[in-house]
Amino acid sequence: MLGLKLPTDPRWVNIVEKNIDEILTDHAYCEQKAASTAISLIISFPEYTDLVEEMIALSREEMAHFKMVHDLIIARGQTLGRDRKDEYVLQLLKFFPKGGSRTTQLTHRLLYAALIEARSCERFRLLSEQLKDKSLADFYHKLMVSEATHYVMFLTFARKYGNREEVDKKWQSLLDYEAEIMKNLGKTESIHG
Repeated sequence: MLGLKLPTDPRWVNIVEKNIDEILTDHAYCEQKAASTAISLIISFPEYTDLVEEMIALSREEMAHFKMVHDLIIARGQTLGRDRKDEYVLQLLKFFPKGGSRTTQLTHRLLYAALIEARSCERFRLLSEQLKDKSLADFYHKLMVSEATHYVMFLTFARKYGNREEVDKKWQSLLDYEAEIMKNLGKTESIHG
């Protein structure tokens, strides 16, 4: 369903299990950045009322997820660590050229968001199926379902606002590019990296 061209190596979960506190900090910041993305889309494209409405709801949901992860960090006797660069996102953002029409900029941002949500969903599925800590596995199962709906929403908006055929071509090219990025990632305790 997600269309990802290169699945995450299941051994990534072993890295996560040895570094749960690190992955939770990284995950918390991913949720915060997702909320920021939703707010940024509202600010950049206020004329798209249906998008604005969905992004309002999404920003609330992502901040609720941030709180859930933060609460989990506290319950584990830890504190939220410092944010780190997300190499996955930094590499992904190099795919589309800067500039272009507002519609092109919007569709590119929506496609990036869809792909990030798809990869998060795929990673959360792995965690939900393979973590030995069953309460943490259940936690990731619930979030996996949410990420899947976000992926579909962003891709649907990209197809709605852009030329469907062109958007689908860009999406396939972006998926190919992302698969190349993923060949060098999956070796650290981060959600995407």
